[in-house]
Amino acid sequence: MKFCWTTLSVKNMEESLRFYEEIVGLSLNKRFIAGPGMEIAFLGDGDTKIELIYNQDKSDVEVGPDISWGFEVKSVDEMIDYLKDKGVELESGPIQPNPHTKFFFIKDPNGLRIQFVENM
Repeated sequence: MKFCWTTLSVKNMEESLRFYEEIVGLSLNKRFIAGPGMEIAFLGDGDTKIELIYNQDKSDVEVGPDISWGFEVKSVDEMIDYLKDKGVELESGPIQPNPHTKFFFIKDPNGLRIQFVENM
């Protein structure tokens, strides 16, 4: 079995696409209208793929506090500097639970926790 993607319902497609393209660095693969008032976008390359779904009839998106998506970065410190320049606040961290791993969290426009991890 192979993992295909993770799906997230979003409040605003443009804002979410901007976040995942500019902040996370994922590329847009497909974007299409999926019915009246509904749009779907797929982002990512290789084994990292996410699906964003916007439905104009759904006024709120609920994201649980115990769910997060993790993305590997070359340098936690450089990513923190980049996010500060973009006006993105850290939710928590940086945390270094062992000598080989360092990470921190931010939130996406929908309230989903995003973890950036440096493997040292």
